[in-house]
Amino acid sequence: MTTPTSIEPTQLPATIRAYLAARAVGDAEAAVRTFADDAIVVDEGRTFRGTAEVLDFLCTAGAEFTYTTEIVGAERVDDHHWVAHVRLEGDFPGGVAELAFRFAVVDDLVTELLIAP
Repeated sequence: MTTPTSIEPTQLPATIRAYLAARAVGDAEAAVRTFADDAIVVDEGRTFRGTAEVLDFLCTAGAEFTYTTEIVGAERVDDHHWVAHVRLEGDFPGGVAELAFRFAVVDDLVTELLIAP
């Protein structure tokens, strides 16, 4: 297994930065354009397959809350795998959460996104 290397968030691939920027402003349409047609997203034990399910996830996940996001760290695992550490603050239970967004990127599109604490 490859040991991740800490990097500056600005060194994340453009596709990942575009996804995170779109999510930060609530633009699900822009966010889903960063995904491959057969992409998989896993969040809170649920799996979403393909851009239609991913778009539904992007439109509904956390929609009942108001929150801000900040990228607080990043890692490069290998040429196709990256991790963005994101801090959320808002009116959800607990008010603060730090999540790891684990991306697989192929041909400048997200093929897999795993979101975990």
